[in-house]
Amino acid sequence: MQAALTFLGIESSCDDSAAAVVRVGDRAEVLSSVVEGQVALHAAFGGVVPEIAARAHAERLDGCVERALDQAGLTLADLDGIAVTAGPGLIGGVLSGVMLAKGLAAGTGLPLVGVNHLAGHALTPRLTDGLAFPYLMLLVSGGHCQFLIADGAEDFHRIGGTIDDAPGEAFDKTAKLLSLPQPGGPAVEAEAALGDAARFVLPRPLLDRPGCDMSFSGLKTALLRARDALIAEKGGLTVADRRDLCAGFQTAVTAVLTEKTRRALDLYLDTAPNPPAFAIAGGVAANAPIRAALETLCASRDVRFVAPPLRLCTDNAAMIAYAGIERFRLGHRDDATLSARPRWPLDQTAPAMIGSGKKGAKA
Repeated sequence: MQAALTFLGIESSCDDSAAAVVRVGDRAEVLSSVVEGQVALHAAFGGVVPEIAARAHAERLDGCVERALDQAGLTLADLDGIAVTAGPGLIGGVLSGVMLAKGLAAGTGLPLVGVNHLAGHALTPRLTDGLAFPYLMLLVSGGHCQFLIADGAEDFHRIGGTIDDAPGEAFDKTAKLLSLPQPGGPAVEAEAALGDAARFVLPRPLLDRPGCDMSFSGLKTALLRARDALIAEKGGLTVADRRDLCAGFQTAVTAVLTEKTRRALDLYLDTAPNPPAFAIAGGVAANAPIRAALETLCASRDVRFVAPPLRLCTDNAAMIAYAGIERFRLGHRDDATLSARPRWPLDQTAPAMIGSGKKGAKA
């Protein structure tokens, strides 16, 4: 039996400033989790503005840490280490968290562990459900979408991913096209629940090609054209039009993710895992129709389905603290040379996935 470890986690990869305290002994416990969002700061811009996000992190993170420790009833002296998101993400925000963690580690003498944000999501099923390796993971969020076979805390094999927009990004852009509030995922889901999904049958990109790679950029463009056609015909959009467009969009995304998950399950099950398990994490994992479709698929294949609580699907620091403990137990330590990384693929051996004209390997 390994000794219990208590870690502070710090997360600032996008627009959520977060701190949490997690203890792992016989089981994992989230002792506290503080997340301070920035929706109001970015609302006027229709999306996250990196400079605004970075400044907000610098102003808020220390307060998040204080509140997380208070909620856990602990002080820095009670901790065994500090884990921080070191990438991938918006570099200004990541740097804010890394510098704070470095300062805390230097001042307390506590071990410092840099964590891949994606590993935080990918290991969340172990935090919440104690899921054993190996399992199939769909990491689906605003910035990332990939299928991973998780063989260990630092051993991930990517078998597919998006070649352009991530689903969460497509949801956000769809919301913007339809004048819905940000974040776009919840707004589109709420409208779709009231719409007719059969009215607008939008494309299912890449379903005509083998493999598990995905594309969502063309789906967003198809919705734009459908919207513009309605505006040209009627001079504007009715409430019913908007709801039906959202329903058609969400149905198309769900269909793509379900079919690609079926293919990923085939590859995963060929490795003869015992018992087999499929997990989903990331912000889009909070979408109820998507979760339901994937859970039904897994039930049909006798595969255990694991989805974290909604509060742990979106960005949070509890997953970073937990991932830090996993890395720490494998002997990983960082020091003052820890750097912030805008890109950091989980599977270092997989070919780079470059989309949307961006430079560098998609994580």
